[in-house]
Amino acid sequence: MLYSRQAMERRGITSNLGLYVYAAAAIFLGLLGLVSGDFATTWQNVGPNVPLRAPLAYITAVIELAAGIALLLPHTARAAALTLTVLYSIFTLIWVPRALVNLGNYDPIGNVFEEFSLVAAGLILCATFSPPGSPIGRRRSFFVLLFGICPISFGIVHIIDMPGLLGGIPNWLPPNRMFWAYITTLGFFAAAIAILTRIKALLASRLLTAQILIFEVLFWIPRLLAEPGNHFNWAGNAISIAIAGASWVVSDTISREVVTARDLKSET
Repeated sequence: MLYSRQAMERRGITSNLGLYVYAAAAIFLGLLGLVSGDFATTWQNVGPNVPLRAPLAYITAVIELAAGIALLLPHTARAAALTLTVLYSIFTLIWVPRALVNLGNYDPIGNVFEEFSLVAAGLILCATFSPPGSPIGRRRSFFVLLFGICPISFGIVHIIDMPGLLGGIPNWLPPNRMFWAYITTLGFFAAAIAILTRIKALLASRLLTAQILIFEVLFWIPRLLAEPGNHFNWAGNAISIAIAGASWVVSDTISREVVTARDLKSET
């Protein structure tokens, strides 16, 4: 598979895994929407009284499915990235009024940043598939910084919902649940600082991706297996994979920037 940026072409499939996970999550969301005839519950929080809600849910699902597939094709990847960015922006904006109305309740704010992490990754992909000298292409590093804000919110959510977090950590993990609750919370804050300051950003973004994937395996998959008929569990898995894909896109992008900088340094 070849994409517009020479760095992606040089490094091949192993450097584009974030793209594939991000696309797979969109496909997952699309298939889920078509099967359920509904949005991804909490994350795509379209109220029950919205006119034409059911048709809108199916339209959203078709867009997600088509864009996810198109993201994997060289000639349509840029348009697909833009489409998903716009779609995820809409779901982000849906949460903004609720976040502003009750600032004492962090849950809506947390949902804003979960959705916004997908927007930031979409912007990064739009920049990646654009000419390097184009206005959006030049802003790729800025979009990485936008994503870097999101783990701060993830960490705050962990602190505020500590009882819920502890309940989601398996009993068999040594040494105890509280240890892993603190470690993962600190991990989010550390990742944000590293990405925003560009100090050990590559390592931090990789560890952040691993942490989100581990959470998917230890929390969301068991919930789905325990209650496969619960739409919330399917939606939670899809969004969790999408956020992991977003983090992976950031990691791949930082990795390419490191390689490019090293290549330029070796040429001088």
